[in-house]
Amino acid sequence: MIVRARIVVTMDGPPIENGAVAISGNQIDDSPPGSSPSRAARLCRSAPAGSVVEVGKFDSIKKGNSGEVLDLGEQALLPGLINAHCHLDYTCLRGKIPPRKCFADWIRAINAEKAKLLPQDYVASINQGFAEAKRFGTTTIANLTAFPELISQIQAPIRTWWFAELIDVRSPKRANELVDLAVESLGRARPPGAPGGLAPHALFTASKDLYRCCDDVARRENILLTTHLAESREEMEMFRDGSGPLYDFMKVIGRDMKDCSGETPLALFVNSFGALGGRALPGEWIVAHLNELAESDFELLKDLTNKFHVVHSPRSHDYFGHSRFRFENLRALGFNICLGTDSLASNQSLSLFDEMRAFQCRERGTSPDKILEMVTVNAARALHQGNALGRIRAGFRADLIAIPCSGDGNIFEQIVAFDGPVDWMMVNGRRAAANLPQ
Repeated sequence: MIVRARIVVTMDGPPIENGAVAISGNQIDDSPPGSSPSRAARLCRSAPAGSVVEVGKFDSIKKGNSGEVLDLGEQALLPGLINAHCHLDYTCLRGKIPPRKCFADWIRAINAEKAKLLPQDYVASINQGFAEAKRFGTTTIANLTAFPELISQIQAPIRTWWFAELIDVRSPKRANELVDLAVESLGRARPPGAPGGLAPHALFTASKDLYRCCDDVARRENILLTTHLAESREEMEMFRDGSGPLYDFMKVIGRDMKDCSGETPLALFVNSFGALGGRALPGEWIVAHLNELAESDFELLKDLTNKFHVVHSPRSHDYFGHSRFRFENLRALGFNICLGTDSLASNQSLSLFDEMRAFQCRERGTSPDKILEMVTVNAARALHQGNALGRIRAGFRADLIAIPCSGDGNIFEQIVAFDGPVDWMMVNGRRAAANLPQ
């Protein structure tokens, strides 16, 4: 099959006018017809039948292929979007928790809502979330779930990294047991080698033992780790100052508060889990938020650029009224920064287009092509998929979306400004169109 569009945005060079992608399976080969095949092409051609995609000008591609042609017309074809941090468990909570005075109050409110839900409610909520994310062009999602035992009941329609979210604040002696159960659930729900990971929730809800156990398993199983870190002012007050609403709340529920002794959340993480010292981390952490940082934290961060991928959720950030995200400081240090939607308990939609526009409103100096990288190239790198997802390039998966475009103006501005469901989608070489011919 050849998919033609007015413009192909590869994220790997200038956009291609009157471009096309020739698809036969789920991978990519950029060698033009009649040329010597690239190494990627040779690898693809030695693979099982049905695994080659070519990228280039439509006329050139058409000459070298005799398959079906699907002309998308006045559309921009681009890589599918990647949501680097989401909680589909809480899709059903959209609009149910108005902004609260403080973060601790929000935790109380979401706990009250969760107490009303049954397992089947969470399954329905996750399925609804998948449908919405897909409708808005997400082809890959990093989803944190507090219920890994439910994963086996769900058929994810898009590429999914399941992270088992773990909390042991009320039972820190069960850390090893909780991790073992999570790993068992992930193992039942996915074939060997399929993506998955562990997510100790946050420093205030997950014990040092839980983090260390997740660390050990990740090194042994070669899986990813993610956590929430330095999310709120109350978290900073709790750990650095030993006071504040979150400190009071956690103390009342019985948390051991000995670690609230003058360190920032980032410093506590570094010093407790050896990111810079005696206990080496197994690989990169996907760190959600990193909103509240002291100036002293930036000295620590200089040595963490190869350990942390940072996920920012602009609209959830605004909902909570967090301090300004230190994007320019983190970018200047060389951090890989991605975007995610967080959950609908603190957001209005699961659209990464909405997230890009919100980010653009606050970071006017960031070009739209760099913003698009945050939901394609950068997010793929965070998931250790920098050689498979996020671009239209040799050897990459055929995860593609199409949106309307015009011949006027900056195509990247048009993409970031897009507001609506996508017209056409392909995941792993299989079409999942919305409005255009199948």
